[in-house]
Amino acid sequence: MHRRKLGRTGLSVSQVGFGAIKLPQVSQEQAAEALNTALDLGINFIDTARNYKDSEQKIGRAVGHRREEFYIATKSSARDAAGLRRDLETSLSELGMERVDLYQLHTVSSREHWRQVTSGDGALAAALQARDEGLFTHLGITVHRDLDIMRDAITCGEFETIMVCYSPIDTEGVGPDILPLAGDHDVGVIVMKALSGGMLVSEGFEEGRRPADEDPLVTAVLRYVLSNECVSCVIPGMRNAGEVRQNARVGAGFQEMDDKERADLVGAIAAKGRTYRYGQQCLQCGYCQPCPQGIDIPAVFRAQMTVKSYPEHLQRQGYDLFESLEVDPEECMECGQCAEKCPAGISVPEQLQDAAAALRTPQGR
Repeated sequence: MHRRKLGRTGLSVSQVGFGAIKLPQVSQEQAAEALNTALDLGINFIDTARNYKDSEQKIGRAVGHRREEFYIATKSSARDAAGLRRDLETSLSELGMERVDLYQLHTVSSREHWRQVTSGDGALAAALQARDEGLFTHLGITVHRDLDIMRDAITCGEFETIMVCYSPIDTEGVGPDILPLAGDHDVGVIVMKALSGGMLVSEGFEEGRRPADEDPLVTAVLRYVLSNECVSCVIPGMRNAGEVRQNARVGAGFQEMDDKERADLVGAIAAKGRTYRYGQQCLQCGYCQPCPQGIDIPAVFRAQMTVKSYPEHLQRQGYDLFESLEVDPEECMECGQCAEKCPAGISVPEQLQDAAAALRTPQGR
């Protein structure tokens, strides 16, 4: 199993970790088989959370006796100091452990959440005190969607890791600058939702119905994520030994993707013909580029998706992205070159006009 440094924590973690979010869906026996298989195959990073129901308890019962073989990470969604302390003590009790290796402030995904956790009596203060007491060793944070909060978390100096969503279709837009920024600040990057909540799985492999077989799409997606040098670890959710074996093979036999393999992966995703998280249709593959007029087509569609599907407090990100474009989408000549190259079959010129109309509002331009 190949390992990578988890930012400035200095921990050497298996590049494929065990995401324990799905353990509440299975029995203790099935969870134990999956977890012990993971350790046997060299996976040494297990990620869970206080709000993953009985996940922590199942982990403690299954592999607590093998504590020296793995790093354990858990999380608290509490915003205040008292709530975080309560969550941490409960997690330690459920896991049957005296300390955890990585403790994360969970889903700090709005400016209000950030103000709450960083206030004088917020969760961050309690976490720093608990770390001083030896209840955990390293401190991290998880953030959805809000790129500004991600930037603040990376640059503030308090957090050694950040967990973000990242996949071949990059539904939250972290690829262009968030991942490189984390690399520049030696913040370890843990990737969640690489499989887009199970949507980047081949037909017939959903819900683990064929755990003994290998899904080539899952393998390709994990390879894509790990081919980004800024990624420390990817944590696909696993619930049986078959899924563990497939994912572990990616980590053990990892080879960086070449251009042809990336193109094949885009084609395989496009062939599914799905609408993804946040109403996403554009795969952000960039095949439509370069536009003869210089329009940044993927950025236009990302801005539209953000305004259309994100919570109100985050829609400004879409307007800001639209305002930053050097060429207005209305400059489109409708030459059709982009539509011919789009693997998702989007009628690009038509949708560019729709996007421009939606984004050019009193809130936007």
